[in-house]
Amino acid sequence: MADVQNTPGATTAGSIEVGTAGAGAQLAGPGTGRATAAAQPVDARAEAVASYDVADFPVPTGREENWRFTPLHRLRGLHDGTAEAGGRVRVEVTAPAGVSQETVDRTDPRVGRTGKPVDRIAAQAFSSFEKASVLSVPKDTVLTEPVRISVHGEGGTAYGHQVVELGAFAEAVVVIEHTGDAVLAANVEYLVGDGAKLTVVSVQDWDDTAVHAAQHTALIGRDASFKSVVVTFGGDLVRLHPRVVYGAPGGEAELYGLYFADAGQHLEHRLFIDHDTPHCRSNVAYKGALQGAESHAVWIGDVLIRAAAEGTDTYELNRNLVLTDGARVDSVPNLEIETGEIVGAGHASATGRFDDEQLFYLQARGIPADEARRLVVRGFFAELVQQIGLPDVQERLLERIDAELEATLS
Repeated sequence: MADVQNTPGATTAGSIEVGTAGAGAQLAGPGTGRATAAAQPVDARAEAVASYDVADFPVPTGREENWRFTPLHRLRGLHDGTAEAGGRVRVEVTAPAGVSQETVDRTDPRVGRTGKPVDRIAAQAFSSFEKASVLSVPKDTVLTEPVRISVHGEGGTAYGHQVVELGAFAEAVVVIEHTGDAVLAANVEYLVGDGAKLTVVSVQDWDDTAVHAAQHTALIGRDASFKSVVVTFGGDLVRLHPRVVYGAPGGEAELYGLYFADAGQHLEHRLFIDHDTPHCRSNVAYKGALQGAESHAVWIGDVLIRAAAEGTDTYELNRNLVLTDGARVDSVPNLEIETGEIVGAGHASATGRFDDEQLFYLQARGIPADEARRLVVRGFFAELVQQIGLPDVQERLLERIDAELEATLS
């Protein structure tokens, strides 16, 4: 069921567990003014903790499963409480008519509704933010233009909280772009109403010195659709934690991602999909390229199909392209199944270098070697870029990929 290929500088591991244990779902208890989530996702790991209180999480040492790939010394104190807030992150929102934006405090019932933070940094961010931004699309509203959120770091350490809420049968595309320099810890929540369709494009194009750690959690309603496209280029260290929870049967989630790690960069994506509800679907496809000494990409894909989730259909895939020596990839897909009554489940992971046959084919037809490499890398990412559906964003990302390759070829 798992397609695994190894190459020098890469480690690829996968696991599939099948059992008949009870569902073991945890409900997010109501806090002060906080609504109860449909179900609280927990990792398919025995030591997983979920809490709004940072004190419930021990300071990581790097030996824990959730932290073993992360260079803790580069987190600038986000993981152990030594980071001092006082930085500035400027947020600008451009939205079409019909979209409302509010600034609320943590007692708002929409804040925390998708569930609890699942690591110490996310809990620190939840405990530390001053005001949350809530963007709402009313029920039955179909937006013809995307909502654009610009997050620009202006130095220092900051904490953020963003909620995107779609009413029943609403449709929207939201683009969130991160630029500038900051040490940012944040939680982002997506509340997708019954029958609604939400597409989110999250672009991490930070300066080389930035640090960004965030938990993204989507709560998907009955017969609703959620598509996430995560694009990560910039930053010294980026650690993202996309998560999916289903609130009712019929929900669909598509999680796509692309990342390009340069020399010294650490880019980490840790996904978790909690299939605790019958007749829901998920599909994951992440692709990454790496170049330069000590460039490091980490992809963890955890999917848990609980005993109650009959009729589940899920698949996850990760592909990595190593462009130079000195790069490292860690790719770990995990699939845990507690019921045999499913439509399908599987995963695949592969890491490799350029396909010499492809390069030879292109060069044999008169295409210079440098241009042939660009074409191969563009083709590698093309199917994911197309998932964005916004021509201006797609073109900018392809130009960014070309610029990354220029650094290798020059």
